[in-house]
Amino acid sequence: MRIVGGSAGGLILKVPRGLAVRPTPDLVKQAIFNSLGTRVLDAEVLELFAGTGALSLECISRGARLAVCVEKSPRHAACLRENWRRAGFEPEKLELRIQDVFAAIEPLLLAGRRFDLVLADPPYGPKTRGPRSQSVAQQLLDHPWLPRLLRPGGRFILGHARRDEVQVPCLWREVKMMRHGDSVVRFLEFQDTGAD
Repeated sequence: MRIVGGSAGGLILKVPRGLAVRPTPDLVKQAIFNSLGTRVLDAEVLELFAGTGALSLECISRGARLAVCVEKSPRHAACLRENWRRAGFEPEKLELRIQDVFAAIEPLLLAGRRFDLVLADPPYGPKTRGPRSQSVAQQLLDHPWLPRLLRPGGRFILGHARRDEVQVPCLWREVKMMRHGDSVVRFLEFQDTGAD
């Protein structure tokens, strides 16, 4: 796994051993950032389930201003810090929160934080069973406060397994969907209905 574009393009990223991290494949990353284009420039980015920080590192390499990474595992967070150091990025461009993603959303919102891009490629989990997916991806889509972390015109980029038939609630407008192997990536915008 590597940074595929920008100032640190080609840098091989450190990945923890074992199966606890499922890094976003390079081809999928390339497709995501080709689609985002200039939206990344000077953007403030929030990466949920950051793991090794591959998506945030890609953003900074391509000109983003700041990355806030949320990762629960201290081991994976240490790997993320090491990748950041090896890329030669300024330390002040990274804010690393070692905590559960769902516990991090409310404090970020209450602190008035807003982002141009929110990126999440969470654990896939089991295949959809029953009338509604119980996956982490679906939980993010259903979270009532997550959309409020986006600035107007911001994008939520969500990865999930093809086998997981998530339902996009009406508070999101799907701008684009890409499929690659077992992965699906959705590009979403918040639709403010005025209801709280």
